[in-house]
Amino acid sequence: MAATIRTLVLVTAAVITFTPLLPNTASAQNSLIDEVKIGGLAHDVTLFGRHVENGADVNIEALFTSPGFLSVIGSPRPHIGADINTAGNTSDAYAGLTWKATLLHDLLRPGDGIFVDGSLGGALQDGYEDSAPPGRKRLGSPVLFRESAELGYQINPRVSFAAFVEHISNANLAPRNAGITSVGGRLGFRF
Repeated sequence: MAATIRTLVLVTAAVITFTPLLPNTASAQNSLIDEVKIGGLAHDVTLFGRHVENGADVNIEALFTSPGFLSVIGSPRPHIGADINTAGNTSDAYAGLTWKATLLHDLLRPGDGIFVDGSLGGALQDGYEDSAPPGRKRLGSPVLFRESAELGYQINPRVSFAAFVEHISNANLAPRNAGITSVGGRLGFRF
């Protein structure tokens, strides 16, 4: 419960910090929030590293309409979100930019398609930095880099489903850098 409260505080701080970067015009065709995604992730999944923390993460993310000044870097959508660990392990709040590319249009019916998303940004985590009890990771810093990738199917212009992977770490800028990778699926709902 305490981890969930800390995560909500971190999300609120991210909203306050990053709101000035978001577009400030909303109309029927160009709303402020472009899409909301929600999903479930396996926490601390690894291929070559050391799996330490357990549980599942509930992921929620809001993607905003890309402001015009970001067109010089491909019009990414600003996003904020959170990963809330259901076992009381490390949770995080994050913000950054998401780029999307549609690979196949109108695959089975009009409006559907296959897409990929990639994002870069930062995260605030509520776990441990330099020392941790057994079963917890030492992440080295409360502020971490975050990147993610998504491969999905746009069911119709409003709803999508995707496989999703994300990673948070400090990129070896601190003495400890355990990092956490989470993998799962998400549903997206566009406005």
